[in-house]
Amino acid sequence: MSENLPASIPFEKLSAGDALAELETAKSGLTAEAVAERLARYGPNAFEEEKKKGIVRMFLSQLNDPMIYVLLAATAVSAFLKEYTDAVIIVAIILINAVVGVVQESKAEKSLEALKKLSSPIAAVRRGGRLVEIPAADLVPGDIVVLEAGRIVPADVRLIEAVNLKVEESALTGESVPVEKDAGFVAGAEDEIGIGDRINMAYLSTGVSYGRGLGLVCATGMDTEIGKIARMIKEEDGGTTPLQQKLANLSKVLGILCLVVCAALFVVAVVQGRDLMEMLLTAISLAVAAIPEGLPAVVTIVLALGVQRMVKVNTIVRKLPSVETLGSVSVVCSDKTGTLTQNKMTVTMLYTAADDRLWYAGDYYYEKERRMLIDGFVLCTDAEVSADGDRIGDPTELALIDLGLAKGITKAALEQVIPRVNEQAFDSDRKMMTTVHQRDNGAYVAFTKGAVDNILEHCVDEGGRPLGEDAKRRALAAASEMAEDALRVLALAVKEGDATATEEGLTFVGLVGMIAPPRPEAPGAVADFRAAGVTTVMITGDHRDTAYAIAKEIGIADSPEQVVSGDALSRMTQEELAEAAPRLRVFARVSPEHKVMIVKAFKSHGHIVSMTGDGVNDAPSLKAADIGVAMGITGTDVSKGAADMILTDDNFATIRLAVREGRNIYNNIRESVLFLLSSNLGEIFTMFVAIAIGLLTPLRAIHILWINLITDSLPALALGVDPPEDDIMKQPPRDAKAGIFSDGGMAATVLFGCVIGAITLGAFLYEPLRVLRENGEAVSVAAIDAVLRDAPEVYRRAQTFAFTTLGISQLFNAIGFKKLHKSVFTVNHLENKMMIFAFLVGFGLQIAVTEVPVLSALFETTRLSLKEWLCLTALCTVPLWVHEVYRIVHDRWKASHDEQRRQAA
Repeated sequence: MSENLPASIPFEKLSAGDALAELETAKSGLTAEAVAERLARYGPNAFEEEKKKGIVRMFLSQLNDPMIYVLLAATAVSAFLKEYTDAVIIVAIILINAVVGVVQESKAEKSLEALKKLSSPIAAVRRGGRLVEIPAADLVPGDIVVLEAGRIVPADVRLIEAVNLKVEESALTGESVPVEKDAGFVAGAEDEIGIGDRINMAYLSTGVSYGRGLGLVCATGMDTEIGKIARMIKEEDGGTTPLQQKLANLSKVLGILCLVVCAALFVVAVVQGRDLMEMLLTAISLAVAAIPEGLPAVVTIVLALGVQRMVKVNTIVRKLPSVETLGSVSVVCSDKTGTLTQNKMTVTMLYTAADDRLWYAGDYYYEKERRMLIDGFVLCTDAEVSADGDRIGDPTELALIDLGLAKGITKAALEQVIPRVNEQAFDSDRKMMTTVHQRDNGAYVAFTKGAVDNILEHCVDEGGRPLGEDAKRRALAAASEMAEDALRVLALAVKEGDATATEEGLTFVGLVGMIAPPRPEAPGAVADFRAAGVTTVMITGDHRDTAYAIAKEIGIADSPEQVVSGDALSRMTQEELAEAAPRLRVFARVSPEHKVMIVKAFKSHGHIVSMTGDGVNDAPSLKAADIGVAMGITGTDVSKGAADMILTDDNFATIRLAVREGRNIYNNIRESVLFLLSSNLGEIFTMFVAIAIGLLTPLRAIHILWINLITDSLPALALGVDPPEDDIMKQPPRDAKAGIFSDGGMAATVLFGCVIGAITLGAFLYEPLRVLRENGEAVSVAAIDAVLRDAPEVYRRAQTFAFTTLGISQLFNAIGFKKLHKSVFTVNHLENKMMIFAFLVGFGLQIAVTEVPVLSALFETTRLSLKEWLCLTALCTVPLWVHEVYRIVHDRWKASHDEQRRQAA
């Protein structure tokens, strides 16, 4: 036996005899001693176990986030400063964030578990000259397995016998019809052929749909093609989403900001000659309080709410961040079979020899003169469709049954009138099948279906002479026209009065052409994606011509130059494919490795790539993509386990709705983040300026925590559920490299932060200034500081003014951020009832902390008069008026910027 591992030997390039010799076995099978030796050498026919992630590891993984690190640091510093209330609140926020993430995300990776279930539990195998049934896990290279219709292939095998053998490989290769196998085929020594073209091989987990055969086990366990997919899934790193990357960067910025604030205030203390330790503690306290503690929870909850909305558009989200990722998708790589096309063959064209006419299936009318074509095809099948809709049989034959059903004809009804009495089964040599039926008058009629050339060779004209060249030419021309549309063509002939099923002297009746047709909604979805700047790419295991025909019909490709096949991909390096990718739209006859290469090629150009699929062969690429989308109905457990989200209706067009929702979720999260950061900047501005000029702090730490976690968080959540704008799918995908602060985000954050800080500081200074005016004293920083220090009731009242102004101004600021680039006077505020609720509740809570005695004592505030409330509320509307000015300036800047870009282009 060769020293090489069997999996490294190209068995498709060896004859059956050479393959047996290579593995030192025979058709009678291995001896018990040989089995034991090989089992010890190669291990069981099973997949490697993956250590499951426990609940503790899952919980800890939720904490593995830069923003959480900052919050944990804030907790430690708060505890050090004996601000235990602050520390407890921050810890609670961290725990809530982690629990929501664990509950929403998948509890474990199920990909390899599903792959294990695909393995056939029992295999029929020849050992020592006897046929025995054993657990499939006990198979070893060199075993001889028996393959029969209905059995699952238990390992990768080189066929050494194949009698009319057809294997259903769609889950592995994407091939939409069962593949006819040929044990005598031997691939050329220099040929590189894909899995779908290795007709002398059968692979683990594929199903035998017809015929029988013997297979030489040449690969087991992780060395099988399915095993390789398992390893690819295991090794492929899903990476981080654009949102995760942006929030991670934001966390770093906030961390640096905290350090800068601490350092700046420490320098101020040195310059002003203040107590250094006191100022250091104040600086650290300010930096901790300035962190938007509610941000991680707000982002997580907004994503979770988005998940609930996605359910309404038939999408199940397994991983929270993937909701946002869909919104930035610029390339959708889609599997063809079952995704862009219906997962069944359908007759779309017919040809009737009697009138030499091609018909579209929908136009073909069923009447006496034309009954024989459909009746004959329906009767000459072994497929069955029950009254309950159960479908059994070859997809090609099921398409013929469906053709009859579309015309109101059932096979059962026909066979009651004209039952089958004899038959000659299909085989790959004749490429024909014949059934004989007896009419109620006792006369026999035989129907023969098969390949066009073979049928025509056995047909005669009305005089009993071989069919004339003119008749053949017309039939072949019709078949060629169908083939140009990538249709699979079958011919039908009839013979009257013969019960023997002999296939000579037949009368040619006509042709049908069938294909797995596009889903009705697919062309519209592709067109909408194009309008949204999203490129649709088809990836399939089907042949090049079939793939191009479907892609052209759907609107994905318009030139054969946009198509590349698997053999060409095999000769390309990853770099060469990346260079060619922008001009390619269709990838045919691809392997699982090819699919991963394709995804990486588009990602190398900066694209955010979505991959859709339903088969085992799609799983590695689903995991390699930025977002993997599996089909919920036809999808295998493996594809669902590897995907980020699952379409419950298997509808390609649903992805369009999901992308729309994803875009809106990102926009909403961005608005929420910018709103929270502008609010925090307002707090920093207020505190830093006051301390820098030598005043006492305008706000207590509990004031800032209250605003960050309560007053700010409710409007931030309301921004997170804002409905999408009408033109959201007419805009191009956002640049994956564009940060949260792009498109004027930074300017808006700084502007509104400074505005809020300025009016808050103004409200803080009002009360000491009033006291100085009443006392006739000169106004100076020193005088103001003296009033605040000497009169605690004035200081408490000033802090109450600042606290109230800061809280309420941020409620008005949220209204402006609802549609940052639209006027607050033209936006329909009633469409977001959550914002109205957040505003009213936030306002009510802010009133409560000054007017309810228990809360007033906790927050050290004083009660305000109605006049003071009205004046402070009017002051708090300033951010709305600034918003209107900002919108006008931004729109003019953007128009000028876009014009410059157009001129440059």
